[in-house]
Amino acid sequence: MKKTTLLLALQSVLVFGQNQKALDKLAADYTQASLPLFQEVLSIPNDAFYPDWIEKNVLWSEENFGERGFKTERIPTPTVPLLLASKSFPGAEKTVLVYLQMDGQPVDPSRWSQKDPYTPVLKRPAANGAFEEIAWEKIADYQDDWRIFARSASDAKGPVAMFLAAMDALNALGKNPNYNLKVILDFEEELGSPQLPQAVIDNRALLAADYLVIFDGPMHRLNKPTLSFGARGIFTVELTTYGPIVPQHSGHFGNYVPNPAFKLAKLLASMKDDEGRVLIPGYYDGITLDEKTKATLKATPHNEAQLQELIQVGHFDRVGPNYQEAIQYPSLNVRGMQSGWINEKVRTIIPAWAKAEIDVRIVKESDPERLAQLIKKHIEDQGYLVLDREPTKEERLAHPKIATYTYEISYQSFRTPMDSPIGNWLQRALVRAFGEAPIRVRMSGGSIPISPFVNTLDLPAVAVPTVNRDNNQHSPNENLRLGNYRDGIKTILAILTEEL
Repeated sequence: MKKTTLLLALQSVLVFGQNQKALDKLAADYTQASLPLFQEVLSIPNDAFYPDWIEKNVLWSEENFGERGFKTERIPTPTVPLLLASKSFPGAEKTVLVYLQMDGQPVDPSRWSQKDPYTPVLKRPAANGAFEEIAWEKIADYQDDWRIFARSASDAKGPVAMFLAAMDALNALGKNPNYNLKVILDFEEELGSPQLPQAVIDNRALLAADYLVIFDGPMHRLNKPTLSFGARGIFTVELTTYGPIVPQHSGHFGNYVPNPAFKLAKLLASMKDDEGRVLIPGYYDGITLDEKTKATLKATPHNEAQLQELIQVGHFDRVGPNYQEAIQYPSLNVRGMQSGWINEKVRTIIPAWAKAEIDVRIVKESDPERLAQLIKKHIEDQGYLVLDREPTKEERLAHPKIATYTYEISYQSFRTPMDSPIGNWLQRALVRAFGEAPIRVRMSGGSIPISPFVNTLDLPAVAVPTVNRDNNQHSPNENLRLGNYRDGIKTILAILTEEL
């Protein structure tokens, strides 16, 4: 078939939405065409702790969205800007705001199975269950289970490249969405998007839209088309307990000078029962799940035995009877602990202090300020003097149990009804693209900084995840499965061509 004839046929397909195979072909073509672009953006370091690195990502985004007909505008903040890319189409009456993320977690190159996490490499599954590197040139004949390994491959430069590739396919067909597009690019998501709430308040008119679509997060573990109608919010806590003013010899003072690590361990253990349920009074207040909601949560596919095998744990916490129900409640997670030294730096000492970093994932019914105060009161109820700073000498001498407790609220949860117009629109698009109804998730366990848009702009929001769940996001050896990259392009193309 001649190229012109093929394009006309594909255009007809996209107008009437009948031939799924043609969408597959178009997505496959633009997967190959966009891989150099994807390789290029992954090669730009994007740790938001380094503003100079972020500026390079902003410039790249301005250039590449501009080349596709978007008008770009920086939204200044006290740190690094947000970037808004807008494109209007003839006859469009509604506007869809798209959220994309460009920054990534910090890297420790020594923990990666490649020389540089910012130099993408191609790998295929090996016989031992690991992955082996192969020459990048072989990507021209990639297989679905091959993967690109690099920081932000899945979280979340992959969706950015997918979106641009879908726009290229749309432009080649000469077809436009029947709605206008605004794309907001966030360059501090991994820092909790600290500037986003005020930026949304200050730019209400600029960001106004009818719907918000979030291309972020992993798909359901079955790796099937997924819609997520909510996400938990987050706040973080730093908790420190104290022993001697400086570390002391454990031989001289063991059994005599109190060890702050034991204090911290007992304090943390007092917060949960053996099933993982938070014991702090009132922690789960206000959250009720009716029988219809429970049935919906139970019906979401989940293979508990398979997950146990994958992550190698003997049992799961029982905050709820199943995974989906468990994440409808606020969590209390110790994300890191430190006291003294270990491994090659180990010393026979009684440490001077012990510190825990805690994150709390909150749900729509949770007031983060209330939960933070409940945790503080619980610590006080264990006999601690609770401060928001280091104790003075006088305080140390007067109180046997002292803790420093500080917290920072990042953003709230959001949740959109599953039977809402935005949900029905996105479901139609995915059914057209994949021939089956997507898996619908009431609320994902992770957090994305969307609540400022939902609460300030009064926007219904739904996340459309596209990346493989086993992608090692936030960890060494982050990766994106190439079958997911192709299907992500198809997903976004289907949404861009689904009429509102």
